[in-house]
Amino acid sequence: MSRSIRVTATSYTAVARFVRGHHSWHMPTFDFEDRIRASSPKAVIAGIDEAGRGPWAGPVIAAAAILDPAALPKSLREGLDDSKALSPTLRDALYSEIEKSSAVAFGWGQADVEEIDRLNILSANDLAMSRALEALGRPVDHALVDGNRRPPLNCAVTAVVCGDALSLSIAAASIVAKVTRDRIMSKLAAEFPVYGWHTNKGYGTVDHRNALQLYGVTPHHRRSFAPVRERLARG
Repeated sequence: MSRSIRVTATSYTAVARFVRGHHSWHMPTFDFEDRIRASSPKAVIAGIDEAGRGPWAGPVIAAAAILDPAALPKSLREGLDDSKALSPTLRDALYSEIEKSSAVAFGWGQADVEEIDRLNILSANDLAMSRALEALGRPVDHALVDGNRRPPLNCAVTAVVCGDALSLSIAAASIVAKVTRDRIMSKLAAEFPVYGWHTNKGYGTVDHRNALQLYGVTPHHRRSFAPVRERLARG
C-alpha cells in the first residue's frame, strides 16, 4: 500500500537555497538518509531524480539509487553531486564508477513521448519514477525524491528541495538519469541530426526552434508541448 510522509525541515529548505547560490561550499551528504535511519535503522532508502521534464523532444528518464554508506568508496562519497553542476566528462566518469561499485544499486525507467502526450509531463514523470523503483529489483522502504512534491510511489516518500545537491542518494540518481538520457538523445541525434539534439538534448534552444520551423515535427517530438503543437497546426 502506498503511503507518503514529509520530514523535510525549514532549515534544510534554507540550506537548499544557499546551496544553489554557493554550491562549492556544500556537497551532498547522508544527512537525510541518517534522519530516516535514526527511527528506522533497517530502512532501505532510495534516492530518485529525473532528467528531461522540459525538453520538446525525447523521453523523460528517472533513476533510483540505493547507497551503502559503510561501503561507498571515497571517490563516490566525495565526487557525487548534482549532475547539472558536473561537466559531461566528470558525469560519465562518475556514472562508470556507480556501475562498477558494489556499494550502489540503481535502476532507471522512462516514459516515452506517446506517454508524455497522453498523460501530461507530470504524470509521465511519476510513471518513470515508479519504473525506476521497479528496476531496482528489490523492495524500498523510503524514497528521497528531488523536488517539492511527493510522487505517488509504493513506499514512503520525502520530497527534498534541491535534493540532488544535498543527498548523496539523490545525487547518484541524478547522474544516472542525466547520463542515461543524454546517451539516448545522442542516438536520436544520429537519426535526426538537423535538430541539434547531440548538444541541446531536445531542449528548446534557438537551433532546435529554427530546425523545427524548417523541417517540421519528428516522431520523437512531444506534440502536447506548445512549440511543437503550434508547428503541427501550421502543417
